[in-house]
Amino acid sequence: MRRRRTRHDEILAAIASGDADVEVLAARFGVSASTIRRDLNALSARRAIARTYGGAILAAPASEMSLRARTAQHRAAKAAIAQAALSLIEGGTIILDGGSTVEALGRLLRGRALRVVTTNLPLIPVLADSPGMELVVLGGTVRPISGSTVGPLAEATLRHVTADRVFMSGDGVMPGRGVCEATLEQVSLKSLMMRQAREVVVLADASKLGRDGQPFWAPLPLGWTLVTDAPESACAPFAEEGARVIRVG
Repeated sequence: MRRRRTRHDEILAAIASGDADVEVLAARFGVSASTIRRDLNALSARRAIARTYGGAILAAPASEMSLRARTAQHRAAKAAIAQAALSLIEGGTIILDGGSTVEALGRLLRGRALRVVTTNLPLIPVLADSPGMELVVLGGTVRPISGSTVGPLAEATLRHVTADRVFMSGDGVMPGRGVCEATLEQVSLKSLMMRQAREVVVLADASKLGRDGQPFWAPLPLGWTLVTDAPESACAPFAEEGARVIRVG
């Protein structure tokens, strides 16, 4: 399984560099043409590539959904994931990423004695006057489609902060690759969030696991935690890589 996933990543890199022919790919990886065709079919099913006559091309990135549209999807799953993630918070300082599932968690924090550092704009009016809470908002360039901030100003502030945990979102989560997003600015900020936190927790409903529709990636550190409603079979590749998996019902 691990070898096949690695070959799939290498095939994507080869296609990006111009080697798109089945026979060329078979020779490059030392496997049969039928094996490469199966690999290409699997990558096509993931929408990572588009098949062509005799080969493949990289698929165009999926359109980014607005925060409002994402908030309306999988509400019950996101609520359950947020409730499970709440049990991981014991006080101290936490970082809340953007995204609708992280927003669901943030809405449960009102009244808690915490320092919350966030780019999640919908949470500002919810938490700004929360008793006992210190709210730190990472300023920067506003991305209306995601309801969050990004850019060098947000990163400059974040470099002055360390946290016990960061609660992350992602357009997709892949074993061996991390979380994907639509822009380099997003993954740059996410990567810095992970470096500034002692523990990394990814909140992702089942639709996010195995999804790689966006082109930019933030690798996940060793020992990260996944909180999800996905079935055990979908979680197994992450557990094999050493992630702690918390499944909600």
